[in-house]
Amino acid sequence: MTPLFHDRLNVALLGLALLGLVSGLAFWLLGQLDYAAIAWTAGVVPVLLALGVEIIRSLGQGEVGLDIVAALSMSAALLFGETLAAAVVALMYSGGTFLETFAQGRARREMSDLLSRVPRSATRHRNGALDEVPLDDIAPGDLLLIRQGDVAPVDGRERRRDARPVRADRRVDACPADTGAGRDERIDQRGRGL
Repeated sequence: MTPLFHDRLNVALLGLALLGLVSGLAFWLLGQLDYAAIAWTAGVVPVLLALGVEIIRSLGQGEVGLDIVAALSMSAALLFGETLAAAVVALMYSGGTFLETFAQGRARREMSDLLSRVPRSATRHRNGALDEVPLDDIAPGDLLLIRQGDVAPVDGRERRRDARPVRADRRVDACPADTGAGRDERIDQRGRGL
């Protein structure tokens, strides 16, 4: 199952659970208790089916999770005619999986952004020439050119007096820091001065 399909399935399940709960409440307020029970059940069944597939897949991989508790809760509530309770559990479960999917997608994007900024090479000044070299080839004492906007690939010592490293990465209030020539400038992985 692709991540995109999984994400869309979670959105659809949340929508169905919410629609079932809200329409059931509307029928209940109108005094149509039989239609309310049908609406609540209709919102629970797709969530319960998807949850059953997820449980079987997880058990096949040797994983046991709390999804079984949610499935038992919904099944027992339906079995005993407590369709409103089943609908609430279905909404809570589908809402939780939606939020989890959202958080995973956001973490995936942030990690991709972070990894795309990691330097893979550096510009080394040696014998009057600038050469692009892999980070593994950098040795203590090498003179590196860090261009404006570059992320420093290593800790180092400033060679020029007018060097002004920015001590923040992707911050609106970033200010250049004038440390002066010869002063050590340690930079952490997020581009901030230590």
